[in-house]
Amino acid sequence: MKKAILAASAMLLSATAMAQTDNPFFQEFDTPYGSVPFSKIKNEHYMPAIDRGIELARADIDAIVNNPEAPTFENTVVALDRAGRDLNRVINVFFNLLSADVNDEMMEMSIEASQKLSDYSTDIILNPGLWQRVKAVYDTRDQLTLTPEQKTLLKKTYDSFANSGANLQGDDREKFKQLSAQLSQLTTLFGQNVLKESNTKELWLTKDDLSGLPENYITGIAEAAKEKGREGEYLVTLAYPSYGPFMQNSDRADLREKLYMMSQTCNTSGEYNNLEIIKQISSLRRQIANLLGFDTFADQQLQDTMAQTPEAVYNLLNQLRDAYRPAELAEMVELETFAGQKINPWDYSYYSNKLKQEKYSFDEEALRPYFPLNQVIDGVFGLATKLYGVTFEKVDNVDVYHPDVTVYKVIDKDGSYLGLLYTDFFPRATKRQGAWMTSFKEQWTEPDGTNSRPLVSIVMNFTKPTADTPSLLSPYEVNTFLHEFGHSLHGLLTQCNYEGISGTSVYQDFVELPSQFNENYLTQKEFLDGFAKHYKTGEPIPQEQIDRLVASDRYGAAYACLRQLMFGYIDMAWHTIKEDVEDPVEFERKAYESVAMFPDVPGTMTSTRFSHIFSGGYAAGYYSYKWAEVLDADAFAKFQENGIFDPETAKSFRENVLERGGTENPAELYRRFRGQDPTIDALLRRDGILPPLEKKNDIPLDPEKH
Repeated sequence: MKKAILAASAMLLSATAMAQTDNPFFQEFDTPYGSVPFSKIKNEHYMPAIDRGIELARADIDAIVNNPEAPTFENTVVALDRAGRDLNRVINVFFNLLSADVNDEMMEMSIEASQKLSDYSTDIILNPGLWQRVKAVYDTRDQLTLTPEQKTLLKKTYDSFANSGANLQGDDREKFKQLSAQLSQLTTLFGQNVLKESNTKELWLTKDDLSGLPENYITGIAEAAKEKGREGEYLVTLAYPSYGPFMQNSDRADLREKLYMMSQTCNTSGEYNNLEIIKQISSLRRQIANLLGFDTFADQQLQDTMAQTPEAVYNLLNQLRDAYRPAELAEMVELETFAGQKINPWDYSYYSNKLKQEKYSFDEEALRPYFPLNQVIDGVFGLATKLYGVTFEKVDNVDVYHPDVTVYKVIDKDGSYLGLLYTDFFPRATKRQGAWMTSFKEQWTEPDGTNSRPLVSIVMNFTKPTADTPSLLSPYEVNTFLHEFGHSLHGLLTQCNYEGISGTSVYQDFVELPSQFNENYLTQKEFLDGFAKHYKTGEPIPQEQIDRLVASDRYGAAYACLRQLMFGYIDMAWHTIKEDVEDPVEFERKAYESVAMFPDVPGTMTSTRFSHIFSGGYAAGYYSYKWAEVLDADAFAKFQENGIFDPETAKSFRENVLERGGTENPAELYRRFRGQDPTIDALLRRDGILPPLEKKNDIPLDPEKH
């Protein structure tokens, strides 16, 4: 039987090779470091490569199912982890570019591709022969001699089947397949609608509209208008480097309100309306969860997390709300007194920025000259060198998907190769908003012991350089860089045996620890002194500016926390429903009313553009940012105790967190690094909610209690 399958696979390869011999995906990439040959890939290559990849993956599965030998960990679980790598090679490129460098043809193809991949995935999960082999290995797990990593892979594999309908029979199986296919289509359509509508939102200005805007920002929006063929005008968009500084600095309340409404009404009406789509997505997720025996989608989703239950998530959200709400109310009273008026949502950034300047003589925009992108790159990369001995060497012999992209070879302290890092910093119409880390290839260990290293990418939307000035980053943008770089280190330093649990393949409420941990360095003088120098004079950032940055870092912490909690409450509301939502606007309002910071503005809504939960991977998981923030504050507290570049502390963090991927329960990995369970008090101290030297009554982050 196995020979027959291999023969069929060979015939398939022969046929497809004859049909499209020039398709780069039809063979291993013969390139430096196994990098992606982007310059050779055309749109017409994707669908044939996906079709071929699915067929080859099915052949891999058939070989497992029809293996005459009794099921073992190696011939079933490990074989399944290695199955479908030809398919992964193409989808890792296609879907990453769908966010970073998309065109209309790819958007159209993505709907067909998502449907095919959903059907394939569902067929694998509902393959009775495969499930029985996985179950047979799992049922004998206590008699097997497995490492902790192997036990974790076995449990993850078993859970992925059990929680995805493997036990369903008859009509329930068919219903599961139909619901899953519908859900895949709708989540893809949601994301496309957000990108398309945001690209249509433009605020055009004249010279009379520029009051309060910094000179370098004006230059940038003039360049943006010029690119659109409207020289002499100024263009503001919803991309953060355009939107954020305008809301902070424009003296024109009417224009701030106009831009705010452009943003907050996205996808609530018209051609790209997502109102019905979010209702359907939420309903489909609940129906699937019910089929699998769960009360809600959140119950299903949270099984393999540190939180484990919706109750634990709500307990954390409520605890943080109660701790931060009084401080937020005090912040708002102070701000309204300063402004001499009621604060509308489009006023907050403007007046809080001015109050911050008055209290701390701090202006984010004034710090941009000290953060030219090339120096920030050196500083951020240098952080990894100081902590872990890792260095970054720019390479020119590796293909890129856009001229903005730069590639670095990542080298460990012993000279060994760790992987490639692709950096993509600037906004463009073909890229979605925001910032993210992803991989074109994960890490794993081959059967012969070869360590197959990853291809990692970090994508952002920073302020672009102009004809006269380099790209100058705000502290917020430097923080974003540190965040995504933390994710990339998690992906690059990983040392695992199995692809399915390497790198960032960890519990969702643990995955943000490495990224948010890095953010702590933004306010550390020792770190900033190494690279924050004025791009014209070369003068280091003045000590008083660092002091103001540190002092102002806490400013608005309560507001920022409640804003994150708002997103968390909205997410949990949509995914703990037990019946369909009739009025999504009112439903959302009720979900976050306990942390609402402003009266409702008619026509505005968050859910219709909330890509994290409706087209990303954070459904019933947005709380994880705050959960991980508790972890990162507690982790950095250990560095503060021992020295922020302490080699032994960094070595422990690397070995127990960054290298281990999802090989063990993250609670155990964290305890191994920290020597104790995390406490929420470190976060409260960092944000000024508790006195900085408070040591008593630390509250453990126990899922059952919080």
